[in-house]
Amino acid sequence: MAINRAQLAKELEPGLNALFGLEYAQYENQHAEIFDTENSDRAFEEEVMLSGFASASVKPEGSSVNFDTATESFTARYSHETVALAFQITEEAVEDNLYDKVSTRYTKALARSMAHTKQVKAANVLNNAFSSSVTGGDGKELCATDHPTTSGNQKNELTTAADLNETSLEQALIDIAAFEDDRGLKVAAKARKMIIPSALQFTAERLMASANRTATADNDINAVKSMGMMPEGYVVNNYLTDTDAFFIKTDVPNGLKHFQRAPVATSMEGDFETGNVKYKARERYSFGFSDWRGMFASEGA
Repeated sequence: MAINRAQLAKELEPGLNALFGLEYAQYENQHAEIFDTENSDRAFEEEVMLSGFASASVKPEGSSVNFDTATESFTARYSHETVALAFQITEEAVEDNLYDKVSTRYTKALARSMAHTKQVKAANVLNNAFSSSVTGGDGKELCATDHPTTSGNQKNELTTAADLNETSLEQALIDIAAFEDDRGLKVAAKARKMIIPSALQFTAERLMASANRTATADNDINAVKSMGMMPEGYVVNNYLTDTDAFFIKTDVPNGLKHFQRAPVATSMEGDFETGNVKYKARERYSFGFSDWRGMFASEGA
């Protein structure tokens, strides 16, 4: 349905002082703190997890060397979605108002809607991180205690879910340092940053910015801060829906990814029969994960 003069009645009044409702500030590009962005030129992208070799074995004198076989472990697939929205204004509404004001105002609203959808879709990768109905290439959810590998199950979430506190944070960092590859070889993984909902920002600040341990009268140092265990600190994502879950992005490559197939583009055209002016915005992208070791988390108690 086109925006008509009745819907713009107040905008047509000469005594109008201000319009409001479309100028709110918004949270922009929070996905960039979570995902590594790459461009894509095809309908979907696939990334294959390779299984390397196991530990080298001792070769007794005169015996044959042992041979090992590298295999493809699993494939992560990114299927791009097309996101679009449009509106139209009647010919009469354009005639009776200042064309530039109408078009500028509502194209800003269109851009706001497109940006909001992108942030929601990005955050949903973490919002569904513990859901068995949303799985990655290995058939498991992003954060699980039983990711299948050639060397046995591995985890990237706390064995016992816990709220964010000193103990749970330190245990998460210990577990990240214990990451192994598909064949059981140690991975030198380290935490980079913590990603939290707004409800945890005060807890995170106390845990990571205080020089001494929190909630104790002892003069112990804050080990996480003094050892530089989280070099990029923490970031708040306002689109996370679980108020007590926290996530830690690691330095393991090929973790969470955002593929941009087509950047946001706008277009407009007039309709010959009705005279209406149509505006459209369109973008194509995907969010997902390849190597689950790129993220560690706790669902909260």
